[in-house]
Amino acid sequence: MVESMHFAVLVLAGLVTVSIFSSLLSFRIGAPLLLVFLAVGMAAGGEGLGVKFFDVHTAYLIGSTALAVVLFDSGFHTSIRVFRLAALPAVSLATIGVVVTAGVVALPAHWLLHMDWAPSLLMGAILASTDAAAVFFLLRVGNITIRERVRSLLEVESGCNDPMAIFLTMAVAGFLASGRGGPGLGVAFTFDLVRQFGIALIAGLAGGAVIVQAVNRLGIERSLLPVLSLALALTLFSSVSLIGGSGFLAVYVAGLVAGNAKLAAPDTMRRFQDAVSWLAQIAMFLSLGLLAKPSEFVAILPAALAVAGVLILIARPLAVWLALLPYRVSSNETALVAWVGLRGAVSILLSIVPMLSNLEGGRVYFDVAFVAVLVSLAVQGWTIRPVARWLGQIVPRRIGPVERVELEIPGARHELVAWRIVPDSLVARGHRLPRWAEPSLVIREDRSLLAHAAGVLRPGDLVWLFARPDRIGHLDRLFASSAPAAEADRQFFGDFPIDPKAPMEVMASAYGLPVPEDARLLTVAEFLRSALNGPPGVGDRVPLGEVELIVRALDYDDTIAEVGLAAEPTRIDAPRLPLFPSGKDMKARLARWVGTGRR
Repeated sequence: MVESMHFAVLVLAGLVTVSIFSSLLSFRIGAPLLLVFLAVGMAAGGEGLGVKFFDVHTAYLIGSTALAVVLFDSGFHTSIRVFRLAALPAVSLATIGVVVTAGVVALPAHWLLHMDWAPSLLMGAILASTDAAAVFFLLRVGNITIRERVRSLLEVESGCNDPMAIFLTMAVAGFLASGRGGPGLGVAFTFDLVRQFGIALIAGLAGGAVIVQAVNRLGIERSLLPVLSLALALTLFSSVSLIGGSGFLAVYVAGLVAGNAKLAAPDTMRRFQDAVSWLAQIAMFLSLGLLAKPSEFVAILPAALAVAGVLILIARPLAVWLALLPYRVSSNETALVAWVGLRGAVSILLSIVPMLSNLEGGRVYFDVAFVAVLVSLAVQGWTIRPVARWLGQIVPRRIGPVERVELEIPGARHELVAWRIVPDSLVARGHRLPRWAEPSLVIREDRSLLAHAAGVLRPGDLVWLFARPDRIGHLDRLFASSAPAAEADRQFFGDFPIDPKAPMEVMASAYGLPVPEDARLLTVAEFLRSALNGPPGVGDRVPLGEVELIVRALDYDDTIAEVGLAAEPTRIDAPRLPLFPSGKDMKARLARWVGTGRR
């Protein structure tokens, strides 16, 4: 008994260790890391190295708990500004997008897998969710700097659409298991959806507030605070699920509330949650990989590949286009959002539901979903960077690497931060620091100097100063190397900078720009914000006659700090595909068609 226990621990620890070490190979060859985790689980399974794990109940328990941890972490790391920027289109994607995807995927499932329509819809619901773990990994760890507007939309959608896909899967599986039907079924589905999500929203807001108060007011040992927050989040997840709400939505909302509040130990909690989220993802992908039987894939492989192809090339793009049509999203942005709809552990986890419900052919759902996830992670995960670059959605880095050290101060609104001055930084070239960022200590050639004694800052100095966390990014631009790729910077951010505080009437007279009369008294920054009809993002562009005004940088308070002017409109935002016309484009086409018809 004791030996078998030790052997089990050895196997589990070994699998986690191999998965972590495999990340080195993943980064070298560019493979999506979560695909590697899944492959490690498959290789170690009953048809690989012989680790026998076929308990679907345990796999579902591990996967559900891990997904709750990932969603809480996703909400915790999503700023409220990002959420506001993308909330409405993301909710549209998480509702309309999920339903349309499920409906379209049901068609090949019906014809190729010879399923009835209800089981086909269940197959579609299982594959309708993008995977929060996969998307967050690619966006935050994959070193891909996508335009903020698109990045915000993908982050918020990945956290919101899992609960909808889970609800739809559970509802259809419950219908198949019970055999109930009738004209009132749609009303019952709608009522159940409103009830579950209503409970989840209220409980999530309350639970997030409880987590904030517990962390800030109970005086618990600092190292236990992140453990407490995670324990409370899992308690919320289980409690809401038991009373008939969506526990997954509740923990995401709680994470959003807690992550945007002022906490006693924010950096400590973030580092802990990063580690726990990684462990949760590894556990989820490994357990689902161990559950797979690759020999069973052969019989359904052609049909599964066809379903995956329809999902990636038709269902997801159509769903994204319809969901985003009412919003100001360009064709290229819509195309990228459609391509980044990766499937991952959530789809495999949901494919266990038919087996748990003892539905006929329950294993087929799992096998088809597993193949579809492998294809999605391999094809889409491997190509996100070139596709994003082709669509003009990657923002070139305008600053080089930053050497920074941060020290969290309990109970303070400021952090003690240190930067090493590099020779080609703005500070090294004489640029003054803001008044709110006066140095407290300068370490120069192994000597500690107070700011007045250090005098002019020099390359190689290690400068310590107190700064608010929301302003640290602004200081990065002053201390970092200013040697980005000049040509990429010029093409994306314009030929030369202009003053964002300059009045538009000055711009009109200086450059001969066709500025509207009602905008002549606005500053350049105010004009851009008005033309964008919402919060600006780095890389946003507004055409003005034969030139373009481009948002180069935002200040710490999200005001426009730098604006570029492109002497000739670039092709960066030009549609790359004859698909995904925006609502504005369709209105223009309709107006031209009506005008042509009248003539």
